[in-house]
Amino acid sequence: MATYVILSRLAPDAVADPKQFKKLADEVSTKIEKQCPKVKWKDSYATLGRFDVVDIVESDDPKEVEKAAMIIRSYGHASTETLAATPWKEFVSYLSRD
Repeated sequence: MATYVILSRLAPDAVADPKQFKKLADEVSTKIEKQCPKVKWKDSYATLGRFDVVDIVESDDPKEVEKAAMIIRSYGHASTETLAATPWKEFVSYLSRD
């Protein structure tokens, strides 16, 4: 399965009160689970800096990852950037092949 990193930045008007964020995140999660069954969530992180949330997902279907990112964008009031990710050990092993 391929690994993807979805970086999200929430719109300033995404939630009126930070306490509402959990509800919004649960709603987005539920929608993605139903509409993108080939996307397996590995982990999520709240971050400080340019992005508010980093999600790590796996899927054999990049179209479903695209759909998940669009759900986050539209339903979650966010902008996203999605990156394909290669585990470091795999990446380094490719470099040492002749």
